[in-house]
Amino acid sequence: MKATAFDEWAGRQLADVEAALCAWVPADAPAALGLAMRYGVLDGGKRLRPLLVLAGAEAVGGERGAALRAACAVELIHAYSLVHDDMPCMDNDVLRRGKPTVHVQYGQAQAMLAGDAMQALAFEVLTPEAELIAPALQARLCGLLARAAGHAGMAGGQAIDLASVGRPLDEQSLRDMHHRKTGALLQASVLMGAACGRTSDDEWAALARYGAALGLAFQVIDDILDVTQASETLGKTAGKDVDANKPTYVTVMGLDAALRHAGELRDRAQAALAEARLPHADWLAQLADKVVERDS
Repeated sequence: MKATAFDEWAGRQLADVEAALCAWVPADAPAALGLAMRYGVLDGGKRLRPLLVLAGAEAVGGERGAALRAACAVELIHAYSLVHDDMPCMDNDVLRRGKPTVHVQYGQAQAMLAGDAMQALAFEVLTPEAELIAPALQARLCGLLARAAGHAGMAGGQAIDLASVGRPLDEQSLRDMHHRKTGALLQASVLMGAACGRTSDDEWAALARYGAALGLAFQVIDDILDVTQASETLGKTAGKDVDANKPTYVTVMGLDAALRHAGELRDRAQAALAEARLPHADWLAQLADKVVERDS
């Protein structure tokens, strides 16, 4: 199949992200810690968050060097969260990105430390010498990422998720949980890219709405794929949410309604992007479609 313009663009971005991560995630950290870190973040995953950062930056004419660092920082935060989420004290999963999870490969203590180190490295990547990224932009990027990853975002959403096992949630409560657990970091990816350039208040608000809708759409599709695809396709254990008696969009809404809702969220994201009226937002538009049309 002939590669599309999007495929060619995405391939170039992912090659740059992979090369930067390979350079910045140290192999020589003490006591094989670097090997566990690299195992957890390199050579795997969809890299959706870095693509959103880089597409967001291109949409506003942002600074490439800052955007690449932001893309890698977001991926490090995402990877650390997966390492911790997969551990026996949380989701207790043994398969991630088509290979054994970090705690299976390296042990629970090393996995915990690898996640901790990746989280710290994310902010180290965002704070290089002042001549590489202006201090004001460093602070803004760190603030966006910290809020999306912390108690108001990803960590808070995971806490709700763990507390909701075996308990019914209505659609509003489920949306709140997933906006925090998954959506906040996806939204922050878009906004971190936009922060690398110049936007008006209206453009920023529209990009925030785009990111929020896309983030929820991603989770709805994730819940659908969990019950419709095999583990070999997903690269992670299929059906684990149902087995763990966790509320999902499929259990709360039903499969057909969840599929319709994903389409509605994609339309909402596209409408917000159109409202922004940015001249170079094609990649963001195509990423919204890719999120909903994916099969893994």
